[in-house]
Amino acid sequence: MPLKIPSTLPAFDVLKDEGVMVMSRSHAAHQDIRPLKIGLLNLMPKKIQTETQFARLIGATPLQIELTLIRMSEHKSKTTSEAHIGAHYEPFQAIKDQKLDGLIITGAPIEHLPFEEVSYWRELTEIMEWTQTNVHMTFGVCWGGMAMAYHFHNVNKHMLDHKAFGCFPQVNKAPASPYLRGFSDNFVIPVSRWTEMREGEIGATGKLTTLIGSDDVGPCLVEDKSHRALYIFNHFEYDSDTLKQEYDRDIVAGTPINVPMNYYPDDDPTQPPENRWRSHGHLLYNNWISEIYLTTPYDMDESGTSSTEWRV
Repeated sequence: MPLKIPSTLPAFDVLKDEGVMVMSRSHAAHQDIRPLKIGLLNLMPKKIQTETQFARLIGATPLQIELTLIRMSEHKSKTTSEAHIGAHYEPFQAIKDQKLDGLIITGAPIEHLPFEEVSYWRELTEIMEWTQTNVHMTFGVCWGGMAMAYHFHNVNKHMLDHKAFGCFPQVNKAPASPYLRGFSDNFVIPVSRWTEMREGEIGATGKLTTLIGSDDVGPCLVEDKSHRALYIFNHFEYDSDTLKQEYDRDIVAGTPINVPMNYYPDDDPTQPPENRWRSHGHLLYNNWISEIYLTTPYDMDESGTSSTEWRV
């Protein structure tokens, strides 16, 4: 079944050309089926690139999914046109009475700031609390995942002395987890961050479980059963050339940056990078969507309530 998005969204033609099943909302209205309602709270500057990356992952399932793009109510994007934002995004305050089967909270390039100094932190905390009553399952990505771990469990982020940048080997620490069905024992994932959360502090909460981790860059995927959430600190959603774009940008700007680790063939940035994480990215998001489908109530009014059955 296809991903239900507006035909005017740039991702529609991109994904259609890639063979991803997409369907306009007018076409979807003729199907007698309840789609899963997934929201994307997009905090990234390059909103079109980010929305396309996540739409690609959640659209590769046999279920019909309706994607709602959400923005912070007061924060204004400096890098995406107001026309695009106005046509395709809903401010949180306009949709907070709605229920969602799932919500993805993206990262944001504000790692250097303490959480409370982020301009939209107050509204973001409102959104994170809202997920506990109006969203069945939440997926926090990179800074978004760190923000959730901090808000719900007081786990803080720590600055690194150098940027973790490249494709880092990961270990599957929980092969029996439904979120890791089909995962290899070892694999790589793109990493691009100046901060980390530490395994010992995550484990000390007694409520967070590390599912994927690395000796080099720490925890990657963390499960929070008590809040029906996953937190991932790295980037399965990245395109093949996303790290290259970041590297090239810093080289042009004269910003000190290392060649991304384990990314280019022979670590040679003149060579085209190889994508070695795509299949695991699709597995993870497909497994997340499957868990939503298996546990979410048919009646949307019950989504996010304490009475909702949850897989233990």
